[in-house]
Order: sequence, then structure tokens, then C-alpha cells
Amino acid sequence: MAFQPRERVASRTCIRCLAPVESLVRRNTSDEGDTPVSCIEPEWSAVEKTILEGNVVRLVPLDREHEAALWDVAKDSVEEIFRWISYRMKSAEDFHGFVETAIAERQRRESMPFVTIERASGRIIGSTRFMNVDRSHSRVEIGSTWIAPPWQRSAVNTEAKYLMLRHAFEVWHCIRVELKTDKLNEQSRRAILRIGAKEEGIFRHHMITESGRLRDSVYFSIINDEWPEVKEYLQKMLAKPFRYSRSDVSTSFDA
Repeated sequence: MAFQPRERVASRTCIRCLAPVESLVRRNTSDEGDTPVSCIEPEWSAVEKTILEGNVVRLVPLDREHEAALWDVAKDSVEEIFRWISYRMKSAEDFHGFVETAIAERQRRESMPFVTIERASGRIIGSTRFMNVDRSHSRVEIGSTWIAPPWQRSAVNTEAKYLMLRHAFEVWHCIRVELKTDKLNEQSRRAILRIGAKEEGIFRHHMITESGRLRDSVYFSIINDEWPEVKEYLQKMLAKPFRYSRSDVSTSFDA
């Protein structure tokens, strides 16, 4: 059976104003053809209700009620999962701060955080988000992604990325989606390349980590012109049985 992701969304809407893109067409002076654009601030409440659902995972807006489940699934593997992040994630208090920060970013319209739920069990197994939302330039970053170890060498991360990319390009009509990771996180770098993103370069001394290390970040992107090919590639990947070696997938945070 061909891969048929489920996605609970409204009709195709603009990332800037959430109006139907068909009603927001103008002539683009730099390229041939019509380019959907927008004109007003988005009704953010509609974005906050977004649920993305595939065959394996369901991405549900993160809320305070999810805090205990996130800590429970990660608490035995925090060193492995959060090795490469720039801030502390080692205790229940740290997870409380993580959730509160994510909710505050959503309220400021800077990000749209999700919990990642395994559909078969209904269990929360990680988190991810749209972040650094730039409505003026129709671009967004996918990041703050982590998955508990038992679900890492599976279709979970690939399908979640597929659903988010599909939503960004086909519902919000973004022209660019960004991803980044620590330069030293080789597994995450390979995993991002594996979903079809292109490596763009390195931001040197980009972050100061909790340990005081100066982190270099590697940036990747997929642009709207590349999306049809990437989409087809991901659909074919998801239609096959997943057989990963340890080096094929990221085992920790990417952002």
C-alpha cells in the first residue's frame, strides 16, 4: 500500500495570514508565474490547534499536561538524548522549564511546539517544533527535536519530518525550511541529509553551551522548488521497511 499520511489541517493557508492561498496571488516581479503572498497578521489561534497525523506518529500541540509524560519517557536516557544541546536537560525541573519556554515562545508567535505520539500505543515519545517563525519572509525552522531511544531506529523521526515539511510547504506555503545541529553531532548531520536537506554552511561560535563550550552550528535547508522531489523521496522511503544501523540516525537533540 502506498504511503498515505493523515494530516488534520484546514485548506492550504498562508503562513503570514492563514487565508486560503488561492485568494492571495499576485505577480512576482522576480520570477515567472504567480506567487501566493499575504497581507495581514495571522490568526495564531488557528496555528496553535494544528495536529499532524501520519501512519506511525501523531504530532499534537505541546501543553503543560504533557510535562510529566515527556520526563517519564526521557528520564533514563537524558545524557544520550540531550548530549548536544546548549542548555541543561537533566531533571524534572529542567523539563518543566523546557515546557514553559516552549509555551512562552508559542504565545509570542515564535514557535509551534509539538509532542510526538506513537499512534499504535498512544504514548508520548518525544517532542519537536516549528521554530524561528519568520512570517515576513515565509520561512520556518524545524528543530528542538528529540525522540526517546526505543523509537529512534524506526520510521518515527522520518515521518514526523515529512509531515512537518509537508505542512510548511503545502499548507503555510513557505519558501524555505531550515534545520540545524551541532557541528560535532555527526549522527544528526547524517540524519538531516538523509531526509533530503542540503547543507549550507557553519555558523562559528554560534552558541555557548551549558559547559561553556563554544558550539559551531551546521545549517541545512530545503526550499520550495526542491520540495516536490524531496516529498517523493520521503514517501518512497516511508513505504519501505526501516532497517537502520546505529550510525544512520540521530540519537539526540537536533537544533
